[in-house]
Amino acid sequence: MIKAALIGLGAMGKGHFQIYKRLMDEGYPVKLVAVCDIDKVKFEEVANSDTNLKEFKDSTGFSFDGINCYTSVDEMLEKEELDTVSIVAPTYEHYSITCKCLKKGIHVLCEKPMATNLEHCRIMIETAKKTGKNLMIGQCLRFQGSYRYLKDVIVKNTFGRVYSAFFYRGGSPTTTFWFRNREKGGGALFDQHIHDIDMVNWLFGLPEKVQSVGVSAMDGSGYDVVSTNYIYPDNIMVNTQNRWIDYDAGFDFGFRVHFERGSAICDENGFRVFDEHGNDITPTGLDESPYYVETKAFLDSVINKTAVPAENTPESTMDTIRLALAETQSCDLNGALVDVE
Repeated sequence: MIKAALIGLGAMGKGHFQIYKRLMDEGYPVKLVAVCDIDKVKFEEVANSDTNLKEFKDSTGFSFDGINCYTSVDEMLEKEELDTVSIVAPTYEHYSITCKCLKKGIHVLCEKPMATNLEHCRIMIETAKKTGKNLMIGQCLRFQGSYRYLKDVIVKNTFGRVYSAFFYRGGSPTTTFWFRNREKGGGALFDQHIHDIDMVNWLFGLPEKVQSVGVSAMDGSGYDVVSTNYIYPDNIMVNTQNRWIDYDAGFDFGFRVHFERGSAICDENGFRVFDEHGNDITPTGLDESPYYVETKAFLDSVINKTAVPAENTPESTMDTIRLALAETQSCDLNGALVDVE
C-alpha cells in the first residue's frame, strides 16, 4: 500500500484530493495519510474558506479519520513515513519543496509549471537522479484524450504532415498576487499559457525561434495576454494565443490542427476529427479525467519500480520552461525573434 501526502489545499489541491479519493474508492493500493497547507483555516470546519475540510466532507462524503493535517512541510516530513507526495503549492515553492521531499526518499508528483527558471529545473532533475526517486510534473494535457490523439496521429503520420496548428486558452484574471507576480508565479504566461506551450513542445518538439508579443494588463503582473509564433525549419505554421483578462469570469480553450489529409478541431462544439473528404471520423472514449490518468500513471511507476511515463519525463517538461522563457524574452523585446536554447 502506497502512503501518500498532499501539499496544498487550494483549488488545484481540491482536484488532486478528489482523485486520491476516487482511487481509494476503486481499491487502488494507495492511502492518503497526510495533507499539508500553511493556512490552518483549511483544517477547520468552516464555510468561508475556499477549500476546507468541511467542503470536502460535504461534497465527497469523505472521512478524515486517519488523515493527519499539517501546516508545516518540515513537520509533516519529520513525522510521516511517506512513499509519494503530490505538491500543489504555489509555483515559487515547487523547487524547494520538491527537492526537500526527494531528499527524504519520497517520490514526487509536482504540479505545473515545473519552476520559473532553468537552474531550478536542473537541480530538481539532478536531485531525483541522485536520490533514485521518481519526479513527474503535472502537465495534465499530456494525459488528456484529445491531445493524446493528436500526438498519436502525428507520430504515426496518419494524416500526413502537419500544415498548421493553433492553440488558444482564455480565462478570468486572478486576484491572487503571487499568481500574477512575474517572479513568484510568472503571470498568465507561466500559469495558464504553459499548457499550450507544453503542447507545442510535446507535439512538435522545440522550435528554432519564437516571436511573442505580450501585454501586462494588471499592476505588478507578468504577461496576461500573449500571442506567439513558433519558427520551425520545415515551415510548419504553429501559433498560440492566451489571455487572462476575461472579465466575465469565463474560461475556454481549444485548438485547430490541419494535416495534409485531415483536420482535428477542439472548440465550443467539442472535439472533432475530419478526413480529407470531410467525413467525421471523431474517435470515442477520450473523456477520462487527465488528472486521474496522470496520477495513476505516476503511482503505477512507483508501484512497478519503473521510471515515470516516457511521455512525461521531467527533462521534457524542463524544455517547456525553456520555451516559456524564450517567449518571455521575446515579449520583453517587443516581439523580436528569440532563439530557443
